[in-house]
Amino acid sequence: MIDAVKMLPNLVVAIFVLAIFWFATGLAGRLVDRLVSRFTPYDNIARLTAGFGRLMIVGIGVILALSAMSLDRAVASMLAGVGIVSIAIGFASKDIAGDYMAGFLIHFTHPFRTGDIIKTGDFFGYVDAMELRVTRCRTQQGQRVIIPNRKIVGEEIFNYTISGMRRVDLTIGIDWAEDLPRVEELSVKAVESLEEPLRDSNRQVEFFYEKFDGTNINFSLRFWTKPEQQTYLKATSEAVKAVSQAFKENKVEMVSSTISLDFGMPGKHSLRKQLEDLSLGLPSPGEKLEEGEKAEEQEKAEEKQTETATAKEKNKEQEKEEEKPEEKA
Repeated sequence: MIDAVKMLPNLVVAIFVLAIFWFATGLAGRLVDRLVSRFTPYDNIARLTAGFGRLMIVGIGVILALSAMSLDRAVASMLAGVGIVSIAIGFASKDIAGDYMAGFLIHFTHPFRTGDIIKTGDFFGYVDAMELRVTRCRTQQGQRVIIPNRKIVGEEIFNYTISGMRRVDLTIGIDWAEDLPRVEELSVKAVESLEEPLRDSNRQVEFFYEKFDGTNINFSLRFWTKPEQQTYLKATSEAVKAVSQAFKENKVEMVSSTISLDFGMPGKHSLRKQLEDLSLGLPSPGEKLEEGEKAEEQEKAEEKQTETATAKEKNKEQEKEEEKPEEKA
């Protein structure tokens, strides 16, 4: 009874400390919520951060209250228990915890936003939603992909939308004998014929000769378009068609790295015609047939000669055998 009376002042102090910290949790939670909301547009981040702040303040209040009641051993035991539990939980859920920490980092640094086109690791596509643990994405083919945030933070992130523009690079090869300034003029004019939004008219079309590749000369043709994937693909397709049409109209040869043989396709010269033009002529089908018949006749004649020679040798051997008995007699 006497010990309980002695503990009464400490109990009052402990209750007072808990009351103060309980009041402080509400104030601190609102303050943290407003502060975090300035750095991120996501309410769940602000609420979760405020919740962590409140939990920490309550924990500190409980520890101080127990200390005020001279329960140092209880405090030490509680802290030791909390430490052991924290270690066990950390080992059991390190990947999940890593996802949440990566989610915080993504929400505060803003490497991408909903609707952006990104490439990270093996994924390339659209961002549909960003959550604390995962990022929900969509491929170009429409498949849904859920990526843990720790994998995104651990990889390089390419954002094709954030700059508002995207460059199209075309690499084309021409015959080394072509007029290079003329090819450059035709290529640039062909791409400049593209209109908005396929090409940004505020930026010049870039043209650079790069290297010799066997009998080819490769050049790079660059221009800027909108970042949307559909616009990018459409701009690339239209640029290829425009350059190809300009080269065909002006008889510019685009040489490939392979040799193709044309065996009389409609609208083309046959292989025989090409060889005749090169004075390498091939025998006509009729000539081939005559040559085959002559070779066959020659083979038959050689076979007859061989049979005749064989028959003569056999006759001589028979005559010799007939003469031997007569000599013995």
